[in-house]
Amino acid sequence: MRRNKSAMQSFLIDLDGVLYVGGNPIPGVRECLEKMDEMGCRFRFVSNSTRRCRDSVALRLKGLGYDIPANRIFTPSLRAIDIMKSSGRDRCFLLTAGDVFRDFEKAGIHIADENVDYVVVGDAGNDFTFSRLNQALRLILNGAEILALERDRYWMEPEGLVMSTGPFVAALEYASGKKAELMGKPSPEFFQMALSDLEVGPEDAAMVGDDILTDVRGAQEMGMQGILVKTGKYRANLAASSGVVPDLVLESLASLAENI
Repeated sequence: MRRNKSAMQSFLIDLDGVLYVGGNPIPGVRECLEKMDEMGCRFRFVSNSTRRCRDSVALRLKGLGYDIPANRIFTPSLRAIDIMKSSGRDRCFLLTAGDVFRDFEKAGIHIADENVDYVVVGDAGNDFTFSRLNQALRLILNGAEILALERDRYWMEPEGLVMSTGPFVAALEYASGKKAELMGKPSPEFFQMALSDLEVGPEDAAMVGDDILTDVRGAQEMGMQGILVKTGKYRANLAASSGVVPDLVLESLASLAENI
């Protein structure tokens, strides 16, 4: 690691592919986090998950054996809500799946199918139909701004890699001629939300993830250390061709405690 190892006590940690893959927790990770907690380390968990609301993410983690409070979990919907509330425009069309809508409803955001200020695009899975995408396009052409909860290319399911939100955001950008604003990783503003909650600057924190670009490069570009784990979506050939040099590469998060 590029800085003094003993000084590194604050970590932003990805979830999917780092704590678990599909419905399976990664061996040794829970024990590592417990050990690091005893060592005085502090964590916030930053995920590009856009199908689950914050409370559901915490509940799922609990079912996998992790005791992580919801207020330590940061997802892109929180950043989108901040933007809408600060702008005073609070009507949006959600192109998402799952129960992430609960975060928006809890914050007082109005979810609608017409006359909206924002089109919010997350991982809609099988709901990425022509009809829904075309509805989003028409709203954008009528003046709505595009908020991309994330724009990853793919993510890991137990059966293999699957398309994520990025390709669909790109399609809407191309069709509309408008540029989406990114809410999740590697947006510096998203990382900053979690760093501010930890009350540390980027120079005193490290990001741990399985994505060489979104996690590692994104963290390094804003002054954090970037730690790559070889679990989840990690692919050796993609890491090698990325041009990104992680500060540390681990077989899994389970070995982080012995490397700080």
